[in-house]
Amino acid sequence: MKKPVVLGILGGLGPMAGAYFYELLIRHTKADTDQEHIDVVLSGRASTPDRTAFICGRSDKNPLEQMIADAKRLIDYGADILAMPCNTAHYFYDSLSRAITVPLINIIEVTVGRALSEGCAKVGIMATEGTVASGTYQKYCDAVGLAWEVPSREGQDRLNRIIYDEIKPGKEPDMDSFRKVERELTSRGCDRIILGCTELSLLCRDHKLGLLYIDSLKTLAFEAIKACGKEIRE
Repeated sequence: MKKPVVLGILGGLGPMAGAYFYELLIRHTKADTDQEHIDVVLSGRASTPDRTAFICGRSDKNPLEQMIADAKRLIDYGADILAMPCNTAHYFYDSLSRAITVPLINIIEVTVGRALSEGCAKVGIMATEGTVASGTYQKYCDAVGLAWEVPSREGQDRLNRIIYDEIKPGKEPDMDSFRKVERELTSRGCDRIILGCTELSLLCRDHKLGLLYIDSLKTLAFEAIKACGKEIRE
């Protein structure tokens, strides 16, 4: 009997997004019994230092050491492949990948790849200030020739408030403010918008955002399901 592939989830970055990622895995794996689902080990290290604060120079607490330690614990526990449901943390992707012995699915690479495969000509990037400032999504878009736009300073401030002051504390997000950022990006020619922060992916669960949006968290879930040798249930 073939040994099942074990997926390790490097979670807690933030906690609700990690929990929703696990929910997406279960919901979208084609399975009729418990035993047909993916074997998962989950780390929910909520105390990992803030990624955006470090990237933007507002903190000297580098989260990489903790991320590496938790990734290695997942591998020791039997994980054959890892997924990290946090876009901002992918600023550290190369260093983290070099430090471990199993593949780490790259949420940004697969999300940009999906945008390209679906015929997107110009994508808007909604993400944390850390992700935007580091140019992580922009780099991957440039590599495949996909045009992109990021919000203005005002638009990014709106997203920062929605992510950090509303979604993370469990409050109702200001959807009027969110739609203003949407209109800003579409007015600049974006035919799709990437939800490049896994907290923003929660808006897909709770609000009807429509086909304009590409959800990075759901994209990662689908990629993880395939990587574990399972079929996707749409």
